[in-house]
Amino acid sequence: MVAESTELAKEQARVNQVIASIDAQIAQTKQDLADAHKETRAVEKNYGENASINRYEVDDIAESRAMIEQQRRLVNQAATTEDILKGQLATLRQLRDQPYFGRIDIQDEGDKNVETLYIGTASLMNADQSSFLVYDWRAPVSAIYYNGNLGPVTYQTPAGQRTTTLVKKRQFTIVHGKITHMFDTNEVVGDKLLQQALGEHDDRQMHNIVATIQREQNTIIRNTDSDLLLVQGVAGSGKTSAILQRIAYLLYHSRESLNADQIVLFSPNLLFSHYIADVLPSLGERNMRQVTLDGFLKHRFEGLNVQTLFDTYEQQSKIPQPINDFFNQPAIMNEVVKYRDRLQNGQAALRFMPIHFRDEIFFDAEHIAAIFDTLPTTLPLADRVVRLKNALIRETQRRAREEAKSEWVAADLDTLDLQQLHALYGRHTPDDFKDEQALQKHLARRWAKKQLRVVADAIYNNYFFDINEQYADFLAQCPRPTGISTEQWQEFVSQFNTQLEYHRLSFIHTAPLMLLRDLLTGGGQNRAMQYVFIDEMQDYSLAMLIYLRHAFPAAKFTILGDAEQALFHPLQLPEELLASLKDALQAQRPRLVTLRRAYRSTSEITDFARRLLPDGDQIIPFNRHGARPRLIKTANQQEARQELINELTRMLEKPQTVAVLTATADKAAAINQQLNHAGIDAHLMTSKDSQLPSTGVAVLPIYLAKGLEFDAVIADVSQKAIAPARATGIIYTMASRAMHELTLISIGQPARVITNSTNDQLLIE
Repeated sequence: MVAESTELAKEQARVNQVIASIDAQIAQTKQDLADAHKETRAVEKNYGENASINRYEVDDIAESRAMIEQQRRLVNQAATTEDILKGQLATLRQLRDQPYFGRIDIQDEGDKNVETLYIGTASLMNADQSSFLVYDWRAPVSAIYYNGNLGPVTYQTPAGQRTTTLVKKRQFTIVHGKITHMFDTNEVVGDKLLQQALGEHDDRQMHNIVATIQREQNTIIRNTDSDLLLVQGVAGSGKTSAILQRIAYLLYHSRESLNADQIVLFSPNLLFSHYIADVLPSLGERNMRQVTLDGFLKHRFEGLNVQTLFDTYEQQSKIPQPINDFFNQPAIMNEVVKYRDRLQNGQAALRFMPIHFRDEIFFDAEHIAAIFDTLPTTLPLADRVVRLKNALIRETQRRAREEAKSEWVAADLDTLDLQQLHALYGRHTPDDFKDEQALQKHLARRWAKKQLRVVADAIYNNYFFDINEQYADFLAQCPRPTGISTEQWQEFVSQFNTQLEYHRLSFIHTAPLMLLRDLLTGGGQNRAMQYVFIDEMQDYSLAMLIYLRHAFPAAKFTILGDAEQALFHPLQLPEELLASLKDALQAQRPRLVTLRRAYRSTSEITDFARRLLPDGDQIIPFNRHGARPRLIKTANQQEARQELINELTRMLEKPQTVAVLTATADKAAAINQQLNHAGIDAHLMTSKDSQLPSTGVAVLPIYLAKGLEFDAVIADVSQKAIAPARATGIIYTMASRAMHELTLISIGQPARVITNSTNDQLLIE
């Protein structure tokens, strides 16, 4: 005990020394920032005073422009310096509270000296920049902390693999500069540290997990080779946290060639996007781009009301299952490619539509088709379309000169004020023209050209294609799925056409329609993105994943999720999923990482949840204990409502987050209304909400809770409330949202998936 106390005192003394160094660096950085701010203001003032061009002499114009460009660069440089100092100050302030969380002692072969390294969320050097006080957790040598047991270890460096001996691994919890826990371990991260971190109450924001990264999570984080990384993780296994640390690691590892704007994460919903928003900033990195699939589709189909993924869940699609299966698999995308080939070979006709200007037809469909027919048929279809667009642009420019003579141009010019007319002069002045007629001719051409930009924009955006009619033609020619009659298929195609009349589009059509449009126009691809991350992969069809592969052709894909939480598609084993994804996405270097240990919930909750699954015995509960989940059976709705109120009243005796989860949005809305009438301050969450309450009660359908966690969960598991085919995925997802406490309520019999084997894990009332 004396030795432990002495060692703790030594470590605390070092923490104090590091904090003293941080304080000194904070003071210096504040002074540097103040000086930089003064410099920025001075440069901006100088720029404002000199940002004018002498237009009287050609040489003066050139000299003035060069001076302005120089001033602009100085402004940018000063602002950049100020931003860098702000970032350094934020990092120092963060490190002051918790300078580091780990220590490793290593000894290289042939070296008698043992080197001691401390690991934290960011690098920190001493005042004279001669040595590291703290190593960034992403540094190559820091991998030893996560992967190595005591003894010989290897780690990857830019120069290749290195070998050393790990002599000691020590872990700390430091709060406000004080060591609260310290212990040596041979494990990656000791259970003591994990139990402490996981036992804390949820505060509605995900935190970085760099202090508790496990070996398998570290494998995900530091992978830079795979063009397809598939992470299959059970609920609460830390897969999303690991992915966010992976993004931070990639930005650190490839900082010369990668920035946050070249990474996009597809989140399941807006609530989840807000939930994870603080992780990267806490590591000193800017957030990557985030988008939901619904937001992505809304952008791609402007002007159409696209059925959301949530709508497909809520409305229990009436489309026959063979058609659903066909449109969810690669088969439909292959048929789109075959149809494009038929268009290329003239076996099917392109559908053009007129371009309008000032409520009149500017280019009619027949004229556009005639131009297209003159183009070489040996060219790929997309190249012919590019040439068609160029031809239409050139013709628009020619017609601008004709339109300049039109009465509408003269009428428009008469309505312009002096400022608008002055803008039309461009680089000219009235003195540059020999007479009034020449001036008016110049203004008319400029105005006509400006107004005709709407035609040029229409051409650029491919508005001369009737893509919806083209897709309807594709459906008419597409082979029928096995088990579907001619009448069923015709009705399906007819539904598409009818919905379009009301500017609606079913979700099932989105992937093939986007691919068809892109193949015809040669557009729709973003080659700037280097990494695409897709969370809750079980909600995505293979057809949609194929389209995303097409949309981001230069990107490496990281796809993560839990097949057991499938709400939309049948369960699939990880190895089967990797095989199908490898083929569908044409991956050359795929890798599967499976996470089976559940960290979020107590052992008691995890034991219940895994009994719901056919392969649940492969899930490993973490050794953190709590109360057994409860099942409360009620006879009617009134009794169930009272039990719900009783449970919430008890749970809210302490500040925590409680989720009331239902199978559908309508049920959530009804329960929320009942709770508010009973005097309980409950918050109904919808797909439009982006933030959960920090404490108290949130009522939401299960598909909005995916990826989230709560201190306590109350779930409606009535047999009548959940479709039998979806019961396993729904109840498993509900149960696995709870960190500390789980209560199930049923009106009448619970869903059949709750059987004798699960009842053994429940307190039944």
